[in-house]
Order: sequence, then structure tokens, then C-alpha cells
Amino acid sequence: MSCEKLTIIATKGSFDWGYPPFILASTAAALGKEVTIFFTFYGLALLKTDLGSLKVTPIGNPAMPMKMPFGPKWLQSIDFAPKVPNVLWNLPFIDAFSTSMMKKTVKNNGVAPLTELRELCLEAEVKFMACQMTVELFGYEHSDLIEEVEYVGAATYFDESNESETTQSLYM
Repeated sequence: MSCEKLTIIATKGSFDWGYPPFILASTAAALGKEVTIFFTFYGLALLKTDLGSLKVTPIGNPAMPMKMPFGPKWLQSIDFAPKVPNVLWNLPFIDAFSTSMMKKTVKNNGVAPLTELRELCLEAEVKFMACQMTVELFGYEHSDLIEEVEYVGAATYFDESNESETTQSLYM
């Protein structure tokens, strides 16, 4: 039996963690699935009207490869992450550096920007649900987030996901 409905829980809101829910949702929608993404906690950042402030941080991402997106092929093949002492990931400029390198890598590999992926989801009628409790907890105003968001409680999400044959959880 094929899955006709997919629900995704997005709890992370950094630049790099924005890609999985939007890629999965846009692909599933393109395959004819009915898709819902439930955004809660830090995942709410993916619903902000401006995604320009999203960053990548190597702290807490031990599996994140750190390869140069420019230069000769031999340089691009080196994964610098295991070669850099953890203490250096705490330097003030590292988040900006990591974000710029990730953006260049995304562009070099022909991956759509987050804003474009989000727009593809909306065009494909992916339902965006924001956890109302978390919106209130973090002090978001509805005007901080895109208009296409439906504000719901966890019970509404459970009703939505109950009809789904597949639920993807992007918590980790």
C-alpha cells in the first residue's frame, strides 16, 4: 500500500536543519502526497518572513563535514572538521564562516536556497502548522511568520498525523 499522506515534525531552525523538512516535503508533494509540516520549538525559525538570519554552527554537529567549497579538487576533498580542535568552534566568527561555507557549498551543488524550497512547498500546497504553545512561549507575533501558517495545538497535529501512514521526525 502506498503512502498518500506524509507528516513531518521540524524542531530545528538552523540554516542546515532547514533543508531536510523542505526537501522531504517538496519531494513528497511532487510525488502526489498530501504533506504537512508541524513546526515547533526552534523549527519555528523556518517560518520567519526573513530566513537571512539562519546560521550554521559546528558546535553540536559532530558529523558535519567541513570541506572547502572552492579551490583545487585536492583541497575540496579534505574534511577539516576532525582536524580542528573543538575549542576553535567557539570562536566568535566560526558561525558566520560555517554559514558562508555552507551557502557556497549549497550553491556549488545546485541545491535550491531555503527560501526557494519553502516557496516550492507552499506552491505544492504543503500545509505548514506552527505550534501555538511554542509561538507564545518564545514570544513570536503572527506578523513575524509567513502568512501561510496555520497556528495549532499538539492535539490538532495528532489529528493530522493520525491520518498519515508515514511520519518523519526531524528532532535530532
